[in-house]
Amino acid sequence: MGAMAYLAAAIVVGLGAIGAGIGNALIVSKTIEGISRQPESRNVLQTTMFIGMGIVEVVPIIGVVLAFLFFAGA
Repeated sequence: MGAMAYLAAAIVVGLGAIGAGIGNALIVSKTIEGISRQPESRNVLQTTMFIGMGIVEVVPIIGVVLAFLFFAGA
């Protein structure tokens, strides 16, 4: 049981980090596209980008919490 819990924790944290990295990259790239098309809406787009990045960053944090729970179960 112990080795499987460690493997599950590693997978959860790894996939969470990869997903957050891809999500943040997409958010920033689309924000840059929007700013280049409509420079006057820069402040609104940046605010929305930072809120979206904060929401995306919750995923790896939840993954780390789940990893700790897997460790506690081992």
